Amino acid sequence: MYTITLSDTTEGDNMNEALIIIDVQNDYFEGGRMPLNKPVVALEHIKKALNYFRKTNKTIVFVKHIAKNPGATFFLENTDGVKIHTALAAGSQEKEYIVQKNFPNSFLKTGLQEVLTNNKIDTLVICGMMTHMCVDSTTRQAAELGYHCTLLGDACATKDLTIENYTVEADQVQAAFLAALGAFGQVKTTDSFLTSMNDEK
Repeated sequence: MYTITLSDTTEGDNMNEALIIIDVQNDYFEGGRMPLNKPVVALEHIKKALNYFRKTNKTIVFVKHIAKNPGATFFLENTDGVKIHTALAAGSQEKEYIVQKNFPNSFLKTGLQEVLTNNKIDTLVICGMMTHMCVDSTTRQAAELGYHCTLLGDACATKDLTIENYTVEADQVQAAFLAALGAFGQVKTTDSFLTSMNDEK
């Protein structure tokens, strides 16, 4: 559904990839303080990508947001909602890192770039939540830092947005932001990405 490839996006040989999983935390799921649209669907696709990266012993970074701004209503420190979803078993294997952040941009005032540099990473496969906020901000920053980026569109989730009295439904938000992020890398479905990886073997 979300396969957008730029003609000027290039992929070199022997790229060293890392999977970046952004903010897949309990508050974004049913019963949480900020439930998204179809987060479980995104989670299932994330698990597919995670399984591939674990099987191939590639670097995996789980990004976890902790809200520090006054008036924050979710991702509050020391709550169940701030925890990474247990289905991912974050940090349970070698070459897995958990990076904590306090801003939408996963690079801002975090150790993310240090992790990537230490592992000689030049290519990022990005997924997570929310598409219009932290996924968007992180993908744009990654591209500007010179990383080759692939965004797994169906492994992301977002929510309805409002502007004045108008509501933009989550599916429209998702499609618009993924289309825009095609300017910063490749946007693929998870299955399309995994097929391309298997074809390279």
